Amino acid sequence: MTVAQYRAIDLTLFALILTVTETVIALAARLWFPGEIYTVSAVAAVTAIVMARWGPWAAIHAVLGGVVFCRASGAQPWQYAVYCAGNLLGLGGLFVIRALGGGEKLRADGLKCVAYAVSVLLMMQLGRAAVSLAFGVSLADAVGFFASDVLSLLFTALIVWIARRQDGLIENQKRYLLRVAQEFKREKEDFDER
Repeated sequence: MTVAQYRAIDLTLFALILTVTETVIALAARLWFPGEIYTVSAVAAVTAIVMARWGPWAAIHAVLGGVVFCRASGAQPWQYAVYCAGNLLGLGGLFVIRALGGGEKLRADGLKCVAYAVSVLLMMQLGRAAVSLAFGVSLADAVGFFASDVLSLLFTALIVWIARRQDGLIENQKRYLLRVAQEFKREKEDFDER
């Protein structure tokens, strides 16, 4: 299997996870808890994980998350632009990964990993607020993106923190594949020597 094929499968699996979880969460909020001002979303968590694995390819999941949320929530057309374009600001997490010392540091340091996850969500919220302001939404309503997403902040931090503890999940996948190939080669040489 080539790296491109592996990447395509990996990105597709994360897209499916995102689609199912976000649909269930949004439908539950709309049907069972319509009066609640707080929301929970898996978009930032999945996007952060994919970004740590594949870098800018996470843009697919940021936009997909916006589409799925809006569709399941019965959003207006302008809200699609707010969520899809706004979520793309979360790709600033690429700079956060670099500033924190790279993906290996995220995996090794739980605090850095949580800081990364929180920064991705906050950048997504900032992006949504900025795009909504461009559509004429009041500043108070734009700030609502931050206030109503507090549970998503905790959810994102927890999911990414748990994911970092799994071997290879929060890791650049090209480096991961090289690491696994080297370990396999060493094990094979050890076996052959016996």
